[in-house]
Amino acid sequence: MELFGIDLTGLLPFIAIGFAAQLIDGALGMAFGVITNTMLVGVLGLPPAQASQRVHVVECFTTATSGISHLLHGNIDKKLFFRLLIPGVIGGVTGAYLLTSIDASVIKPFVLAYLAGMGLYLLVRGLLYPPKVREAKRVAPLGLIGGFLDAAGGGGWGPVVTSNLLIQGAEPRKVVGTVSAVEFFLTLTISATFIVHLGIADLAGATLGLLIGGIAAAPFGALAAKHFSPKLMLIMVGAALTATSAYGIYTALS
Repeated sequence: MELFGIDLTGLLPFIAIGFAAQLIDGALGMAFGVITNTMLVGVLGLPPAQASQRVHVVECFTTATSGISHLLHGNIDKKLFFRLLIPGVIGGVTGAYLLTSIDASVIKPFVLAYLAGMGLYLLVRGLLYPPKVREAKRVAPLGLIGGFLDAAGGGGWGPVVTSNLLIQGAEPRKVVGTVSAVEFFLTLTISATFIVHLGIADLAGATLGLLIGGIAAAPFGALAAKHFSPKLMLIMVGAALTATSAYGIYTALS
């Protein structure tokens, strides 16, 4: 079945992946870039820079939809938003520039090991210790590192920033909503940097499928984040982060 020369049947698996990845990302503040980048590099065999470029082009649209949905549901902390925004953008531009110049795969296993450790910590904390909400203090350096790793690794803003803000005790639904909203501006900046160095990404095929599925799922993720309890969100974030990072380590070392 074709429309405007595009095989719609061939898009269905990518629409499903985009929907599932964004549903998880919208509810937990992470995983869209990790899941889709793993698919493009590990299954389709795209070079890391090209895969990261396509993922970030898709995320320009999914994060805009997700950010608006979180705003409507009252999930955004304005003060935290601005503390993350500028450092995140600076880190993103730097990471995108370096990825087009060097191979960042050498440090990837170490980053994934760190994220797996954060996931286990959050999982244990959610299961054994009731979360106590308090204001996060270390925000700007976190945004800088998260933006850099997101561009260099094709995903990482959510896992790095969300997990660390939760460890500092910030309110889970506000963390997820705010991190998702900042990600829109981050992905715009990263995509523009990639386009300057690699050219305009092709929005056909897998990229279009991921885009359709991701936009469709974004409102549902924000709704879920609003209604999950802090304890449940810590457990779910910890489990998702541990599982995706462990799989990433396995594929990176195999």
